[in-house]
Amino acid sequence: MPAKTSGVIESRQIVLASRPEGMPTKSNFRQATAELSPIDDGEFLVKNQWMSVDPYMRGRMQQGDSYVSAFKIDEPLEGGCIGQVVDSRHAEFHEGDWVLGSLGWREFWKSPGEGATKIEPGLAPVQAYLGALGMTGMTAWVGLNKIAKLKRGNTVFVSAASGAVGSIACQLAKAQDCQVIGSAGTAEKVQWLKEKAGIDAAIHYKQTDDLAGELLRLAPNGIDVYFDNVGGNHLEAAMEVMNDFGVCVECGMISTYNATTPPAAPSNLFKIIVKRIRMQGFIVSDHLDVRSDFIADMAPLIKTKQVVWEETVTAGLENAPDAFIGLFEGDNLGKQLVRIA
Repeated sequence: MPAKTSGVIESRQIVLASRPEGMPTKSNFRQATAELSPIDDGEFLVKNQWMSVDPYMRGRMQQGDSYVSAFKIDEPLEGGCIGQVVDSRHAEFHEGDWVLGSLGWREFWKSPGEGATKIEPGLAPVQAYLGALGMTGMTAWVGLNKIAKLKRGNTVFVSAASGAVGSIACQLAKAQDCQVIGSAGTAEKVQWLKEKAGIDAAIHYKQTDDLAGELLRLAPNGIDVYFDNVGGNHLEAAMEVMNDFGVCVECGMISTYNATTPPAAPSNLFKIIVKRIRMQGFIVSDHLDVRSDFIADMAPLIKTKQVVWEETVTAGLENAPDAFIGLFEGDNLGKQLVRIA
């Protein structure tokens, strides 16, 4: 168990130095130090061990209205984190407890309990609560079960299928006896999808100039569900091959996040009408009421190894910007994590 702390704590943190234009660069980030006063009654102090970097954070670096507030210049960024309580004056959180929170990109944080969740380290490694057992896994579960209303035997296409959310979506669909086709950008990722995730087919999208044709070859009877993490040409290909009354689950569009001019819509968007396609975007935080259902479904799948995952781990808080930028360069296989301590 960590040693109890006292007095003022100096906490390294990564702040947003400037708003990116196009692809983020290291100059958009800056390391700083904050001083945390001693905890008061009803508070506890957490030392972060792990943090997550995720594509959605790119949107928060832009000024403007969205479903979540923008990051502020010269203030620390935020994101999912796992840490251990090192000092407590709170009745329910005790020294040594493992805690899931949203104040990543820093070494220490204080809390009165709001926004913090105790986790059970026995089910899986603690960092899995940032991945398969956390919002990542729940995003895949909600997208398939609540949005797509997935049925056994459906044919499912998943873009960015080797990424954090996509890899879980592939395996959850396979667990429901679906035919699953994924796309990825390297031979290593394609191999992982076939051999470890156990999907039916995988497309190396960088090696084809006819994504729709390749998808149709692999799914000659069409697809019923498209789990979209990419947008752009992947969305266009999916609508081309989509069956009547199919569903496009809009989880992310990473191909557009760093665009400096508005991207063009798919050229075949009219197929939404003629095929009666349902297209629905979603934010996982709107579905926190089903978290217990998600855990109940996911835990046995992890235990029986029907769901496995990969982690790409970057060591050191100071290297978190590199880990984040790498998301847009395709550096990660599975969940991109930063080990802070």
